[in-house]
Amino acid sequence: MDDKELIRQILARDRRSLLAFYRRFAPKLSRFIRTKVGSPADAEEILQDTLYAFLEAIRDFEGKSNIQTFLFAICQHKIVDFYRRKKLRHAVFSQMPQLEALISPRMSPEDELDGVLIREKIQSVLGRLLPRYRQILTLKYIEGHSVGEIADKLTLTFKSAESQLFRARKAFVELFISI
Repeated sequence: MDDKELIRQILARDRRSLLAFYRRFAPKLSRFIRTKVGSPADAEEILQDTLYAFLEAIRDFEGKSNIQTFLFAICQHKIVDFYRRKKLRHAVFSQMPQLEALISPRMSPEDELDGVLIREKIQSVLGRLLPRYRQILTLKYIEGHSVGEIADKLTLTFKSAESQLFRARKAFVELFISI
């Protein structure tokens, strides 16, 4: 089956064509990605992102190249995005390493924020928090104090410090998501 016919059938929602497409191109893409990315889990994620992006872009495919060239171009972009996000995480979290635990579950793989913008966002979120929450998060995640040390500094019981830290983290994540 030629590329145009395969595209036409996929657009017609023919499951067999989609399966044939997957069997034809997924192994090639997977091998290519594994040469660029060390982790099998990361490679699988990039493969799935590539295939999904292809399905989103299939209507724009004009046949100026063959499907494989189009797919590998998408894949190359997804690999670059992967390393860009990895570099961004390193840049942000090397400055404030403890914040990763708060933010990483909330960052989507498609987020392509610049390191400067995310730092500004973190500072903006911290600035919008209640002063007590900002203080307790700063003590914990920027200054690196334990919960016991925070309790001593703020003359709180351990349980109270723990509870306030929990509420401060929750408030931070909610604000971070909403901005």
